[in-house]
Amino acid sequence: QVQVVESGGGLVQAGDSLRLSCVVSRSIFNIATIGWHRQAPGKQRELVAQISSGGSTGYPDSMKGRFTISRDNAKNTVFLQMNSLKPEDTAVYYCNARGRLIREFDYWGQGTQVTVSS
Repeated sequence: QVQVVESGGGLVQAGDSLRLSCVVSRSIFNIATIGWHRQAPGKQRELVAQISSGGSTGYPDSMKGRFTISRDNAKNTVFLQMNSLKPEDTAVYYCNARGRLIREFDYWGQGTQVTVSS
């Protein structure tokens, strides 16, 4: 059973930093592209950052500068470092693992709530 488990969310004040963690089953971790997405109330889910199995990172233009994604292969974990948080960063943050192992796979975690107060 593949697992994708996020943690690290919480309530913070504007300007604070927060680091989210995503633990992915070892069976797919080393071959997966891992992405962080977020969904605010009433809005569509959007990509925040992603990192390939080889460590290449990608960010939408709107997310560049305050967010940093990294991975620790020894711990099957991907991190999302969020700095200078703003109230508009309030959302549920989801981790996604996708790739191909015999067939394509695409797994999502349950999400972790991040709330930024002004």
